[in-house]
Amino acid sequence: MSTVLGPTRPQDDEVPRTAERRGPRLRGDLIAAALGCALVAVAALYGWAAIHRGVKILVGWPPVLAEWLPHFHRGGIAAIVIAVLVVVAGPTIAARLRWGPLLLLTYLAAAAWTFSLALIDGYQVGIVSRLATPTEYLVEVGRYPGLRPFLTTFAGRIVGMTPDTLVTHSSGHPPLATLVYVWIAEYWKPGGEAASLVTLFVGASAAVAVAVTIGALGGIRWGSLRPGSVELPLSADAMETGRSLARRYIPFGVLFPGAVWVGVSADGMFAAVFAWAVAFFALGAVRRGVLGSALCLLGGLAFGASLFLSYGLAAFGLAPVAVAVLVRRWWPLVVAAVGVVVVVVLFHLGGFFWFDGYTQVKIRYYQPGEFGLMRPFRYWVWANFAAFALAIGPAVVVGLRRLAWWPRQVPAAMVLLVGAAVLAVAAADLSGLSKSEVERIWLPFGTWMVLACALLPPRSARWWLAAQAVLALLVNSLLLTTW
Repeated sequence: MSTVLGPTRPQDDEVPRTAERRGPRLRGDLIAAALGCALVAVAALYGWAAIHRGVKILVGWPPVLAEWLPHFHRGGIAAIVIAVLVVVAGPTIAARLRWGPLLLLTYLAAAAWTFSLALIDGYQVGIVSRLATPTEYLVEVGRYPGLRPFLTTFAGRIVGMTPDTLVTHSSGHPPLATLVYVWIAEYWKPGGEAASLVTLFVGASAAVAVAVTIGALGGIRWGSLRPGSVELPLSADAMETGRSLARRYIPFGVLFPGAVWVGVSADGMFAAVFAWAVAFFALGAVRRGVLGSALCLLGGLAFGASLFLSYGLAAFGLAPVAVAVLVRRWWPLVVAAVGVVVVVVLFHLGGFFWFDGYTQVKIRYYQPGEFGLMRPFRYWVWANFAAFALAIGPAVVVGLRRLAWWPRQVPAAMVLLVGAAVLAVAAADLSGLSKSEVERIWLPFGTWMVLACALLPPRSARWWLAAQAVLALLVNSLLLTTW
């Protein structure tokens, strides 16, 4: 059976196998990780210096929105236990467990990791109160007027400083983001606890969606991208190759440092919804017939829902295109587009047009008194990447370095999907609409960049897993994050 990186490549060494090259590549990995750490340090030092000069950086501990407050509640002990178990046994279990049970275990482990990280702050602060602040969606739940009047007045309530103006997070996102919390309150129970638990446990499923996607597509090789060269359904060898790649990703998907903000911020939930959209679309794209079309349509509906959860997810539109390029089929895109159009039309008929909302958000972002106007672009245009580095972790930085250095030796699916995420981050950064808080805002992109960790050789994978876990534990224990 071929390995995940080619039939002539050993599993632990994807590019030139000579012993002479192994040392330099390890040094390159360490240099990449050190540069990521240096970027964080420079952003912090420069940010503090700017604050002392009176510049309105507007975060408590640059480059992230947090306050320096060392703390550790007893519940956080579970986070340490989970981290040790995944570091020690995760790669072995991921390599040997059957695919279905492995996906279930992946979700349970990711959910437990995310939940236990939140418990470092204590249940009340880390879970119950997270989404109950005056700027969060739950404020709008309390004054929800009904679906039709909510949608028809939504865009008109984005800009302004009146009592009727939408609160910060509701105004900065399309209406479905607020409606999710309205429905949680109506069909389960109101309050921050229910809202946070749903958000956290949905957000934790993103790792499973990414694994499903790469499991379906990871066996497609560069040579297969010629027109008509991809045979569907994929062969058993191709499917096993994709799943082998997913198995190497899974431990890193579980110990994602961004789980600090997945538990609890709505952006973690948005990341999961979009990840499942890609997963359903990928599963449909590699199948023919009614089932394939149904899965693509389901993916399209989820893509459409994503657009009405976060305007920023429009920047990730290359993800489904990347899947279509991989399978050399455009029909799945057509079917998915139908699903997107259905969602757009339903919201339009309800009284909300996506572009109207987006236009108003840009005005709101730069209106007097808003952080978007005051935060200096010249700092955040590069400091954003430092904040994001804390969310993705050093292992992802190293994986991205390997992917960029040897793209032809990397599975095509990984290059295209991770590349789409990188381009989305670049577009979001240069837009000027992401100045600070990207440690949570870019979670939908960061979850896909973790795929690059599958390129790390097994002989060093546990060390990088440990680095990811230690980073998350330190961030959550030394800083009191807003989410």
